[in-house]
Amino acid sequence: MAPNSFSVSTRIPLSNGLSIPQIHLGVYLMSGREAKSAVKWALEAGYRGIDSAQMYRNEKDCGQAILSFLNDKASNTAGLTREDIFFTSKLASNASYEVARRSIKQSVQTCGLGYIDLFLLHSPYGGKSARLSSWRAVEDAIKDGEVRIGGVSNFGVKHLDELIASKPRIMPAVNQIEVHPFNTRTNITEACRKYGILVEAYAPLARALRMKHPTIVSLSKKYNCTPAQLMIRWSLQHGYIPLPKSVSKERIKSNADISHFEISGEDIKAMDGLDEYLVTDWDPVDAD
Repeated sequence: MAPNSFSVSTRIPLSNGLSIPQIHLGVYLMSGREAKSAVKWALEAGYRGIDSAQMYRNEKDCGQAILSFLNDKASNTAGLTREDIFFTSKLASNASYEVARRSIKQSVQTCGLGYIDLFLLHSPYGGKSARLSSWRAVEDAIKDGEVRIGGVSNFGVKHLDELIASKPRIMPAVNQIEVHPFNTRTNITEACRKYGILVEAYAPLARALRMKHPTIVSLSKKYNCTPAQLMIRWSLQHGYIPLPKSVSKERIKSNADISHFEISGEDIKAMDGLDEYLVTDWDPVDAD
């Protein structure tokens, strides 16, 4: 990736003819008020993707912030429309087809955006039957125009294999997993590559637990960037879609400002070598 071939509004084309922004604001653990401000600042800074979930309890706040940005001529100087903003939500828990289908409808209503761009199964919990039934509900939500794109989150290799073996009518477009230099998840990312599934990287900054790591510090100096910018750039150069989370206006802006440098192949390898299977939150990838 050439240094300047990336901007915060860059999109990756999908096989269904749609596309997905290559960087999204994550709003995990944000209160409604925090999410409203963060989404506003992110959109003003040029972000076009917002990543929420039923479990975060801020779908409504994100939706309201998106609509108020679009309607505010002073902020929305480019004249963007709903189609230009990419909103993601996730199913809190896998269940029967009927329960999952109802739950998706509820999310669409709650966010108030008319449809959801990307809807994910949040985890593989609940067992095989619940996973496959819930996926059927996502497929039907796409067929009915409530959702544009379907995907999964926290799926391990066996869950991806199981879903693909069930011959789904619609393939999952993404698998959102925790990925950063300290947890590279090579087995899952390789399975995704094999199936043509994009990897979305949550906690791409490892929740700031390794910002002072000597390798991160020295490479940040070398590339004249912040440790956060370095880790986000690592994600992008691997072809992942990072979801950096911040409630600070300055950091939201800074996290997207990564077109002024490119990490060399050698330094990418050095960063890959930092893997220590650091899990910063939950790790359902081996769930039955």
